[in-house]
Amino acid sequence: MARDHTRPDLETERAEEEEAKASHRADRPPTAEEEAAADGEQLAQEVAANYKKAVETGAEVKGEGEIA
Repeated sequence: MARDHTRPDLETERAEEEEAKASHRADRPPTAEEEAAADGEQLAQEVAANYKKAVETGAEVKGEGEIA
């Protein structure tokens, strides 16, 4: 039976550290269609209101789950 948790070896840890330090960028520029679609996106007012409410609620959290 396989173990649920394993410890990565030193080689894996070093490779992950190097990858984390590497600059991340897109593999290609967006197509004209992708740019047009992104520019045309409008955030629904209901979504914006729900987001604002969630942020405000989260900012007022007290007790368990509070970010200190």
